[in-house]
Amino acid sequence: MPFFFPQNSDSALQAAVRDKRHKAYEDFIAVAEHLISSKVCKAKTLAIRGGTNGGLLVANAYLMRPDLFGAVHCAMPILDLRSMKKMGGDTSWLEELGDPDTADWDRFMKKYSPYHNVDESKKKYPPILLTADAWNPGINPGHARKMTKMLWEKGKGKIWPSYYYENVEGGPMGAKQHAFMTTMSYDFLYKTLSKKRDNA
Repeated sequence: MPFFFPQNSDSALQAAVRDKRHKAYEDFIAVAEHLISSKVCKAKTLAIRGGTNGGLLVANAYLMRPDLFGAVHCAMPILDLRSMKKMGGDTSWLEELGDPDTADWDRFMKKYSPYHNVDESKKKYPPILLTADAWNPGINPGHARKMTKMLWEKGKGKIWPSYYYENVEGGPMGAKQHAFMTTMSYDFLYKTLSKKRDNA
């Protein structure tokens, strides 16, 4: 049965913002755990995909519980919360995620800034595809570029399969570019999970 928040429910809308943001990631991880424990799927055949703020969500899940996922697509994400103001973006992010130029950074933002939480002691992370749009006025592709570079450099000698694609065609993504990127991402997820299933 679907659940609907009461109209104008401020408490519901504020349930996972700023210092409570961790609840969004914990809830997401709990759903993944339930899918696996209920035998809907196995961790190696569970894929996650999210874009923009959803990219921040799946990136945190990827780092916090790499054992739960078989493949990840992180699209046009916000990943470096320390530099998000300098890199541009929606001012509403400050209300939702916090202001990195204040005490918010040390109090809670650093804990869920993916770029600052890659664990070099991890021997294995699931395959991840990061995608960006060079012309997106709202999400600086630098977030995905920096994260990919870090994974490539720190993942040497480890099992950290990471891939990157950026739309560089002139102007913000149109229908053609969007369709291509979507198809490519699903192709990546399907082939990655199929390989894991066949090697079971």
